[in-house]
Amino acid sequence: MARVKRGVTSHAKHKKTLKAAKGFYGRRKNTIRTAKAAVDRSMQYATRDRKVRKREFRALWIQRLNAAVREFGLTYSRFIDGLNKSGVEIDRKVLSDLAIHQPEAFKAIVEKAKGALPAPAGA
Repeated sequence: MARVKRGVTSHAKHKKTLKAAKGFYGRRKNTIRTAKAAVDRSMQYATRDRKVRKREFRALWIQRLNAAVREFGLTYSRFIDGLNKSGVEIDRKVLSDLAIHQPEAFKAIVEKAKGALPAPAGA
């Protein structure tokens, strides 16, 4: 029986790992042992960060909305409260986009939210 020669499959696996490590710094990009560890870790980070990306974008939209509604004398939380009371169901992503690209439409939404809120006690 002929002996098994494994060089071809090993080489293919190594090439696959080194291709995934392209752009890494130092020995992590060209030494198979360190590259494999780095690629494995990078895959773990990628899996985790697909969830984290969603959190970060929501936080960004909220910051943009807070900045936009302060020009109309509201805070973010009062604005969202007004939207809920007025029955407007637009998500934060769309609201943030409106605030940037269509300020007149956003102003109309803010006025609607303001109208649903009770008047401040000091006024």
